[in-house]
Amino acid sequence: MNTQHYDAIVIGSGAGGAAAAYRLALGGLRVALLEKGAHLPLDGSTLDIARVVHRGEFLSREPWLDGRGRALAPEEHFNVGGKTKWYGAALLRFGAHEFAADDAHGCAAWPIGLADLAPYYAEAERLLGVRTFDYEPDLARIVNRVAARGEWRAQPMPMGLAANILMHRQEAAHFDGFASMQGLKGEAEQSILTLLRRVDRFTLMTNAEVTHLIGVPGMPQTIIGVRLADGTELRAPRVLLAAGALHSPRLLARYLDTTGLARTLPAAQHVGRHVKLHLLTAMIALSLSRKSDLIRKTAVLTNERFSHSSVQPLGFDAELIATLVPKVVPSWACRHIGRRAYGFFLQTEDGSHAANRVHESATLPTLDYDESRLPQAVREHRQFTRAFQIALAKAGMLSLTRRIGLSGTAHVCGTLRCGADPATSVVDAEGRVHGVSGLYVVDGSVLARSSRVNPSLTIYAWGLRVGDLLARQFTREQLGSVLAAEVSHAS
Repeated sequence: MNTQHYDAIVIGSGAGGAAAAYRLALGGLRVALLEKGAHLPLDGSTLDIARVVHRGEFLSREPWLDGRGRALAPEEHFNVGGKTKWYGAALLRFGAHEFAADDAHGCAAWPIGLADLAPYYAEAERLLGVRTFDYEPDLARIVNRVAARGEWRAQPMPMGLAANILMHRQEAAHFDGFASMQGLKGEAEQSILTLLRRVDRFTLMTNAEVTHLIGVPGMPQTIIGVRLADGTELRAPRVLLAAGALHSPRLLARYLDTTGLARTLPAAQHVGRHVKLHLLTAMIALSLSRKSDLIRKTAVLTNERFSHSSVQPLGFDAELIATLVPKVVPSWACRHIGRRAYGFFLQTEDGSHAANRVHESATLPTLDYDESRLPQAVREHRQFTRAFQIALAKAGMLSLTRRIGLSGTAHVCGTLRCGADPATSVVDAEGRVHGVSGLYVVDGSVLARSSRVNPSLTIYAWGLRVGDLLARQFTREQLGSVLAAEVSHAS
């Protein structure tokens, strides 16, 4: 059997996986980063609206079921860099209060606070080239009118975009939901993994699907490696799950079930549960004037009456906005609307409900999520959406809305949530799975709360933090081994 040995194995090359692998490799560990997919092409196809949006050529197409047994195709991506290659580059920090419990909204507390993540937030922002941009003319007019009455607060959006992106019109107009061909977007591959190209102790394996975790024979509480779909086995004393909040819990649940740990570990009952997606609505705001902004997505708006919600413009041009218009509208009218419209993305933090979960059924993986289990979040999202529609109307713009359905899993998180108590969580404050030695989680699965903003930067920061803690531990172990050898030699 082909068996390879490393100091650490990271499963998944998205935000958390890439960040953790970076810290581990720079800390002196021999790291294998395993990616189920391959590198994306650089031929311009990832900027092609027909191929990306209309035909969905780069989506995983993995078949799932929803909680009622109906077919579901989550909008997931299996490629180097994961979802970060496609995301809208909005990179915001969570607020200090968003690490604390909010019982009224159904939100659990993190086992750490903002201060614990602050240095890693800063490091992630540096690596990803986070910056703000001036509002473009159309957005400036909209924001000024909406915020004029004082209820709405606007601030520049921290963006992972190159400072000169406006010099590349196609990329500037097609970064939100598209993968950059010229490396103009801060993401896991371009901003982090490329820094490891000349680090010989780092290995990136593509088309490497992990099917099983491997434990010590007779001691399943200790993880020592993984098995790939082709039968290859890799060994390491540290295995980090970073396959994403839909996929990491399935790997862990499979292992717990086959070893019998599912019946004995308190944390096992929470694996795959408490899934969060954000409540999401796309809004098209119409006016008589043509819109010429390129980036668009350069502001975030909040309202003190809705503490779990935020609005950001969509980075969509006229052609993309036209795809959001109801299909009953003739194509010529869609194009007319698209040229005179601005897109917005409204999101509300959903609470944690144990019945919202990811699990394996007898046939297919299942995403059982029902927002009606979270009435407080649904109520706020509806009121928030209506309040922003009214604000736009007072600013001279009529709006249409479209809810993002269950397949929209861009912000999915929480399925292996972190916490101090194994009876209520799966992962501890240092990323270690409760009750299991050698196994860590560094993707969005750990998020006990999802905040009211995009979770990407927090996932990067968590990955950097766990990688840093493990690298320091490795250094101490190496130093201890050297000292022990010297003492033995001296005696």
